Amino acid sequence: MQEIEQKMATVGGRSLAVGVVATIAAVAGAMSQPQAFFQAYLMGYLFWLSIALGSLVTLMIHHLTGGAWLFVIRRPMEAAARTIPLLAVLFVPLLIGMQHLYPWSVPEIVAADKYIQFKAPYLNQTFFIVRAVVFFAIWGGLAFLLTSKSYQQDENRDALLNFPMRKVSGFGIVLYAIAATFASFDWIMSLDPNWFSSIYGPMFMVGHGLTALSFLLVVLVTFMGDAPYAGMISQSRLHDLGKWLFALVALWAYLMLSQFLIIWSGNLPEHIIWYLRRSDAPWKIAALILTLFHFVVPFVIMLSRLAKQKAGILVKVAVGLLLMRFVDLFWIIAPEVHQGVFVVSWLDVVTPIAIGGIWLYFFFAILRAHPQRVLHDPRFEGVFDQKEESHG
Repeated sequence: MQEIEQKMATVGGRSLAVGVVATIAAVAGAMSQPQAFFQAYLMGYLFWLSIALGSLVTLMIHHLTGGAWLFVIRRPMEAAARTIPLLAVLFVPLLIGMQHLYPWSVPEIVAADKYIQFKAPYLNQTFFIVRAVVFFAIWGGLAFLLTSKSYQQDENRDALLNFPMRKVSGFGIVLYAIAATFASFDWIMSLDPNWFSSIYGPMFMVGHGLTALSFLLVVLVTFMGDAPYAGMISQSRLHDLGKWLFALVALWAYLMLSQFLIIWSGNLPEHIIWYLRRSDAPWKIAALILTLFHFVVPFVIMLSRLAKQKAGILVKVAVGLLLMRFVDLFWIIAPEVHQGVFVVSWLDVVTPIAIGGIWLYFFFAILRAHPQRVLHDPRFEGVFDQKEESHG
């Protein structure tokens, strides 16, 4: 076993151990605080799902554009995308706890609310489960097709396999976007079935890309001193990835501001309730933290070309953004579950760690099961054999 595979096995094993311990604690907490548990589970689940789906859509962009800058994270992207079947299984607890999260799943609430009754043909438990099955079938199918062709190319040196991967990616991005948009409606927006936003889908998808790229940068920098990554990473490659991260940070801020301005200018009671629930002091502080550390600070740092070329700086920004992604999910989800009351539970920390420990174990197991460097792709061969600036 190569040194890098041993390191990945060690990280995966430790992640699983932490995940098992956290799972035991979370299950114990679920028995005494079911609503707090399911809220924390939803936040943690969506965080780790974002990495898998963001990796999938970035992988499809890679196959469509053929840019060399994404080759350095192609294998981690494929491994993350391959965890979608695991995430489909981990979705089951949310089905068990639907009535603790979604008002439209509680018959008494539906009977007293004519607006929810009007939406009942769409917002009902049976159709909710059917849609979830369709979403995972789309995402899992795309991930399987793309990764299978990629691994097959490693074995048989068939350059023509690039064409089916590009073809799948072309219609796959459309299918991903449709499924992700409706998933955002189902899993987050329907926490308040009387509120809606037309920007919710794009916000959800940008969150996928931002979370995934931040995670992939952390993985890349962690193993950049080991072969084969040591020979693949240069300042120019880091700069390319830094620019992509910079663009996603700016796009996230643009969509958040757009939603706020549209709702503020409309000033309709059924719309402004979403922001009214976040208008008390603790939620305002959370919004300020997001504004500063999810946008302003990383934006200013990554304006510098030098910052985007330095692995040490880039990984710090990526780690900060991962933390802010979770704060963002907490800011979006918790006020809906608790009707605007600021509540923080120890389960909000333990439950995402439980999911993450299990997910990371499978991620690293998949990642080390295949060559870390893509083999026999004609777009890739020779790209990183040229002398470039060292990564610093």
